[in-house]
Amino acid sequence: MGGGGNMTKIEQKIKVPLLKPPFKLSELKKAIPPHCFQRSLVRSFSYVVRDITLVFVLGYIAANYIYVLPSPYYYLAWPIYWFALGSAFTGIWVLAHECGHHGFSNYQWIDDTVGFILYTSICVPYFSWKRTHHRHHSNTGSLEYDEVYVPRLKSELQWFSKYFNNLPGRIIAFTTTLTVGWPSYMAINASGRPYDRFASHYNPYSPMYNDSERLLIYLSDLGLISMIYMWYRIAMVKGLAWVVCMYVAPLQIMSILVVVLTYLNHTHALVPHYDSSEWDWLRGTLATVDRDFGILTNVFHNVTDTHVLHHLFTTIPHYHAMEATKAIKPILGDYYNFDSTPVYKAIWKNINECIYVEKKEETQDRGVFWYKNKL
Repeated sequence: MGGGGNMTKIEQKIKVPLLKPPFKLSELKKAIPPHCFQRSLVRSFSYVVRDITLVFVLGYIAANYIYVLPSPYYYLAWPIYWFALGSAFTGIWVLAHECGHHGFSNYQWIDDTVGFILYTSICVPYFSWKRTHHRHHSNTGSLEYDEVYVPRLKSELQWFSKYFNNLPGRIIAFTTTLTVGWPSYMAINASGRPYDRFASHYNPYSPMYNDSERLLIYLSDLGLISMIYMWYRIAMVKGLAWVVCMYVAPLQIMSILVVVLTYLNHTHALVPHYDSSEWDWLRGTLATVDRDFGILTNVFHNVTDTHVLHHLFTTIPHYHAMEATKAIKPILGDYYNFDSTPVYKAIWKNINECIYVEKKEETQDRGVFWYKNKL
């Protein structure tokens, strides 16, 4: 996954510029063709139809053909199906995410209805995550208030961290993040912003939510309970193994892919984080990185290689995002971050270089923090 190259754009720079951007958000908006902000309900639904069709085609093939394959093809076919369907689920995840940003249509009720149905189908609490994700967009790059992928200061590392600061330890730590990172973030706010008490996306009375939001959190939970009950009834007829092979395993692949794409878009050794003395919305928003996921970029509706734009203008639909990105790149200049390192290499670089953040010696008087790895 991901394109190659001897030296990627972001790797040619020593660091992201320390000075505040010399341009305003309004200048970036003016550079984008007006039609890029237009949302077409028909076009947006065409991508929903595309992804759902792919899910049903893959499911039909698995249910009717994989089971009758002789060994060893039987055992080879299942992982291929899991990855293919998990990737399709991730595409659905991206479309529901777009609904949560009101980037699907001109009607909020349609966006919320479609987003709720799509997210519930892949066991994600739509309104619960929509609320915290909006706060992530409002506080990206902030050490105090960002909602997810908040790096630790060196002083905040656990006592056992030094024992994982080696090749086997880092592999174990990241494998754990891949396999349980998404569900644990949903359930117990793992890797999220610290709160004064237990926080969970499933708890309507979590400190993540205010009184006006609690009813929607109940609705999200009810959707998940209904989905789980449906698969329970199917398991009673088809068997647990059938449900695991057909649905649960691809769902786990989706969770892994969601972690990978969000992790790489928000983590890079040369991209800073800020404390309250330096942070402002535009600087924090630009502390994101566009990535090339190869053929999966299209499957994921270009969310990985237009992520900088997405943080700047969240309502631009994905099918206009590439054009809009190209329009603002000349203005962004060195403030635009793109890394075409192949995905597997990028992951390896990150798990070795991005352990904690602290200030650099030459900027000790600034509230700018960079990833480091020496313990």
